[in-house]
Amino acid sequence: MMAYRGLSPYETMMISDKNSRRPSGAAITGVVLGSVAAALAAGAWIFGPVMAGQRARGIEAQVANNNQNTQATLDRLINALYAERQERVAQGVTLTQTVNDTVSGSQQGTLTAQQAAELSSIQSVQNQLFTQAVMGNLSENAQKVQLYSAPQPCNCPGCGCNG
Repeated sequence: MMAYRGLSPYETMMISDKNSRRPSGAAITGVVLGSVAAALAAGAWIFGPVMAGQRARGIEAQVANNNQNTQATLDRLINALYAERQERVAQGVTLTQTVNDTVSGSQQGTLTAQQAAELSSIQSVQNQLFTQAVMGNLSENAQKVQLYSAPQPCNCPGCGCNG
């Protein structure tokens, strides 16, 4: 306690008491921070459900969009599988001579003129190659080669072959 000159003890005590009750910087900071915290808490309490509802609606929109994308992808896959199945069924209907009909066991379908000509030419080439292979006419060389050796003088005595 400070001693004030010229003041009575009562006046000195009153001035000291009033000085001690004056708000300090820490007290003012505490009051301000407490008020701000209370305002934020009240705002969160009031506006929190509104913000959560907006966030939920945004998530619901994203989920709906993802569901639409997933459904579109599934539809594309289903259509592709259906088209592939239709192609397989169509191949089963147009049979060639070598494929038996699975229902009746009989052969159905005919060759077109172009297919018949191609089949005939392939068969003739196969027959010709088989014949050439059996006869030994097929070789890696373009021409037939025979071994050649130069003539040698005869070593037999008196045979008359210039020896």
